[in-house]
Amino acid sequence: MEERMGFYQLDPVEDARWVQLVQKHPKASVFHTVGWLKALRETYGYEPVVFTTSSPAGELKNGLVFCRVNSWLTGKRLVSLPFSDHCEPLCHSMDELNFLALQLQAALKDKRWKYVELRPIDAIPAEASRAAGFLPSARYFLHILDLRPDLDDVLRGLNKDSVQRRIQRAQRAGIAERCGTSEDLLKDFYTLSVKTRGRHSLPPQPYVWFQNLIHFQEKALEIRVAYKDEIPIAAILTLRFRETVCFKYGCSDVRFHQLGATPWLLWNAIAAAKLAGAVEFDMGRTELSHAGLLAFKNHWNPNPKRLVYWRFPGTSRPSGSADGWKMKMAKRIFSWTPDSLLTIAGNLIYRHIG
Repeated sequence: MEERMGFYQLDPVEDARWVQLVQKHPKASVFHTVGWLKALRETYGYEPVVFTTSSPAGELKNGLVFCRVNSWLTGKRLVSLPFSDHCEPLCHSMDELNFLALQLQAALKDKRWKYVELRPIDAIPAEASRAAGFLPSARYFLHILDLRPDLDDVLRGLNKDSVQRRIQRAQRAGIAERCGTSEDLLKDFYTLSVKTRGRHSLPPQPYVWFQNLIHFQEKALEIRVAYKDEIPIAAILTLRFRETVCFKYGCSDVRFHQLGATPWLLWNAIAAAKLAGAVEFDMGRTELSHAGLLAFKNHWNPNPKRLVYWRFPGTSRPSGSADGWKMKMAKRIFSWTPDSLLTIAGNLIYRHIG
């Protein structure tokens, strides 16, 4: 007789079985790690929770990890996971995923959640989501660079004009690079982040978010800053989990764009990742409406994956999240806001939009 599935929940920060599952599951990523969950909890007050078919007394065989986002401004919801580009359900079959998704639907009204959102990569979990009544809520592109070929072959596979020549230009310009997680590097990174977000009429995430990421991710996180005559001109932040390095944040000073510092930093990070045994470089999600960023990433990998977020209750009008009228209105307001006030705005609003 087939064993009947149960429906349980656990705290992934406190339950050691979650660490064990993440370490061994082939679909786990840096966004499943306890370090990422702790940074979300400490910065924004989100409560991490995992739903599973495994009983508390047994081995943890699967799990859907979420954060409870409880906001007076944007409502009470379950998101897997806030500020994470993607977050695969750690299930071994569509039957497991369908069962958990259906149980979450049943719990929706009891807990008064506004919605439940999943952010899978693979097509199989996506199909299971649709079968369970979830509908697409947002669509993105996901660029992942294959690092299994020789490093010279990886370089030759990049766009000659927009990547290779810009890397060479940066090398000739005498730019210096500093790497690590020191407070000085974080300050330079954050200053550039504020400038970059301001150019896009958006507030930066709180400084404490990056401090918490450094604290909880430890050696998995690295900041790289490019300097021209001791002036910070570009920076990136990467995260490593097993054989994947994830490019999570990038920022720059527009006055120095012609030097090619950002492609140069990315290439340095790719070369270091390859040397350390990584087999892929995850360049993160890109909204369909961000033509400039999409073109930039296409020069590194012209064949990105389609990334679809799924929500229950769903909407028949999925979007790229930045196309909504609320975001357009906010950007119009932020475009007139000085950097100092944008930073304050970021401290206030990010916990409501995760």
